[in-house]
Amino acid sequence: MNDAIAALTVPHASDPTRHEARHEMPEQLRADVRLLGELLGQVLLEYAGPELLGDVERLRAVAIAAQGEAGESALAQAEEIVGSFAPLRAEEVARAFTCYFHLVNLAEEYHRVRALRARGPVNGGRPEESLPSAVARLAGEVGEEEAGRRLAAIEFRPVLTAHPTEARRRSVASAIRRISTLLAMRDDARLGASALADNRRRLLAEVNGLWRTAQLRSHKPSPLDEVRTAMGIFDETLFSVLPQVYRHLDDWLLGDAAGLAEPQAPAFVRFGSWIGADRDGNPFVTAEVTRQAAEIASVHVLMGYENVAARLARTLTMDDACTPSSAEFEALWARYVAILGPEDAALVDRRADREPYRRAMLAIEMRLRDTRRGGTRGYHKPDELAAELRTIRRSLRGAGDPRSAYGDLQHFIWQVETFGFHLAELEVRQHSQVHAATLQAIEAAGGSTSGLDERSTEVLATLRVIAEVQERFGVDACRRYIVSFTRSARDVATVYALAAHAAGQSGSRPVLDVIPLFETFADLQASVSVLEEMIALPEVQTRLEATGRRLEVMLGYSDSSKDVGPVSATLALYDAQRRITEWARSHDIRLTLFHGRGGALGRGGGPANRAVLAQPPGSVDGRFKLTEQGEVIFARYGDPDIAARHIEQVAAATLLASAPSTEERNARAAATYADLAAVLDDASRTRYHRLVRTEGFAQWFAQVTPQEEIGLLAIGSRPARRGLSVSSLEDLRAIPWVFAWTQARVNLTGWFGLGSALAAVGDVERLRAAYREWPLFATMIDNVEMSLAKTDVRIARRYLALGDREDLASLVLEEMDLTVQWVLAVTGQERLLGGRRVLGRAVQLRNPYVDALSLIQLRALRALRTPDAAGESKEELHRLLLLSVNGIAAGLQNTG
Repeated sequence: MNDAIAALTVPHASDPTRHEARHEMPEQLRADVRLLGELLGQVLLEYAGPELLGDVERLRAVAIAAQGEAGESALAQAEEIVGSFAPLRAEEVARAFTCYFHLVNLAEEYHRVRALRARGPVNGGRPEESLPSAVARLAGEVGEEEAGRRLAAIEFRPVLTAHPTEARRRSVASAIRRISTLLAMRDDARLGASALADNRRRLLAEVNGLWRTAQLRSHKPSPLDEVRTAMGIFDETLFSVLPQVYRHLDDWLLGDAAGLAEPQAPAFVRFGSWIGADRDGNPFVTAEVTRQAAEIASVHVLMGYENVAARLARTLTMDDACTPSSAEFEALWARYVAILGPEDAALVDRRADREPYRRAMLAIEMRLRDTRRGGTRGYHKPDELAAELRTIRRSLRGAGDPRSAYGDLQHFIWQVETFGFHLAELEVRQHSQVHAATLQAIEAAGGSTSGLDERSTEVLATLRVIAEVQERFGVDACRRYIVSFTRSARDVATVYALAAHAAGQSGSRPVLDVIPLFETFADLQASVSVLEEMIALPEVQTRLEATGRRLEVMLGYSDSSKDVGPVSATLALYDAQRRITEWARSHDIRLTLFHGRGGALGRGGGPANRAVLAQPPGSVDGRFKLTEQGEVIFARYGDPDIAARHIEQVAAATLLASAPSTEERNARAAATYADLAAVLDDASRTRYHRLVRTEGFAQWFAQVTPQEEIGLLAIGSRPARRGLSVSSLEDLRAIPWVFAWTQARVNLTGWFGLGSALAAVGDVERLRAAYREWPLFATMIDNVEMSLAKTDVRIARRYLALGDREDLASLVLEEMDLTVQWVLAVTGQERLLGGRRVLGRAVQLRNPYVDALSLIQLRALRALRTPDAAGESKEELHRLLLLSVNGIAAGLQNTG
């Protein structure tokens, strides 16, 4: 039986490439996977005896064999095994594979952390893809003074969204974190045999808990549930990680003077959030939800500050004899006495006898607590707190104690500069048609706002809540208002008109920066003409004057890709950015392009730092803003080390995107390959439209993928589609469109049309030259290669056979084959991901396990697609299918 348990992590002899991949795996990672696999095997044995473990191993072995010479016959055998399972056993096997993927994922993530911690500096002491490396390179091109100016102005603005792409339950994610923590402890060389044995026992208990935790939510989360989930990321990683990122940069900038001189690193990150504020297509996000979302975020950050102040009060214990306070500090203390009142001031004085800085921190802690509770002694705005902290810093510096001045106290200042009193700026989003209908209803009522329909009333209530949030937490807490499907300047003007109606004669009108969101191909094409009309609006002119002519424009990656296919969308987005950048420059506008990217490659996903470096010249200019969605939030920000690395990589790329060498390379490549881009665009769009515009395509898509069933997953508060049914692609949201194709192992949204486009060019040598010289093209090819590596043509063929359209199935399979051939020709590799061994190894080792889950899903889908099928009930089939959806998402590490 121990052999069966160990077999969970051992490659099958009939798959030599998989055997090679396993032996390329780092020994520490291989040991972690082996340990976790053994523990899962033991849990299965204890739960259901040798039969369950035997069934899991039998399916696993045949699925691995199917990747080798046995091929199709082994896959057919695997189907037979899946078909032989009783309903409950099929569920248990699906759960076993899903748990295995969760364990492998956490092992790989921890190994990334291990590698980051062990990674030595390069480039003369500067870590690769780090901010110090970027600053040094930029200084070599533009001089140290100009590089310093650009660094001081850098902005990175990640915006968290509640788009339903995180398939794991919070309970599952928490269990995974606990297992990861225990796994990390095993790296401590000081642990003896007894401690390691205890660690293994605790790991086994946690793996057992993971196995017994329900993988599926019974109810959809509410918007406020989603808000609280996001708070966990801030509490557990981001609040403490950001000061560390700034400190790492500051230590390099100051060198030997680090900790003794005034910090030079700017607090360059500002988080935004759509969670609890994005009501486009989500009727559950109301004005009251937005108000509560703002309050929840503020409570979290203020409690964080209270804890920091309390900790500093325990460490800033220097007495006034050796570290005397300045006259400015004494004036601050006098102000504290007046604010706190004599009783509390005396209490603080007794607790911090002759310790002026401890006394100040205790007073700050009290004031922060009052701020959180809405008391009269609290702060009115974060700038007031930051100013007090700087006063304390100057006093310490003046008293000859720069280390205390620029140590943890500086971290506190950076936190306040980064998070304010709102933690993350709430960004409201609503559809332009909703605004238009609301304004029309008001005008039809003669300008009256009473007696409106529920939706129109909610629009006005939202604008009033924005004003309230600004009054309580500051304007920056909620001033950006995004208009989905902006088609004209009138869509922007309508929001300002509605704000005036919401305020009425005596109400407070919110400060609004209305951001147009261009999503479809046609909208991207028309973007500059819309912007030209938009900046003529009086309200926009007022905001431009107030903000130093700053303007944000948002670009939608998801709907543009669904509209014209991934290749044309990529080229259209690049062209739109180029044209908008030139337009902004001609109007002396300080532009920030907001990238509405998803996690999946079909929605603009992929490495963000590479994407930044491929942007048109001048379009970044030291500012990068993007959406971070679903599983991407936890993948990038769930672990402190990975979060710090991601933030630094993107910030470094943001700085280098405006380096002369980067801009010259991108401009030269765009000009050199403009004719090639035109061919790619035309051929790929024609091929894509031939597929999706065929009569009956939407219905066929719903038949051959689990698209309808995905809507049953309780993974987000937002509905999966815009209407009651899907009769065209316009009815379907981009996320389930991508999610469904991913589940069917086709990944169509990430690559369809590229094969025809490359074939239309036909010149392999020119395409290879473009791959070397044109960053946008190279990024697209690499992303497509990753997408194709996660497909499986044999599994895909089985999904496509669920429909009755051989013409559409053949079109998809032909394009898949053509795209694989041409991607390999362009990259010069013999197999997909052949040039990226780490990534290729991970995908290659996972695929057989994903195949097993796909076959389980196919079993459920076939039964659901067969009227009056005997056997399992519809409820059992739906449950089995949704369990497999979770497992495949974990295995592929992609949803939507």
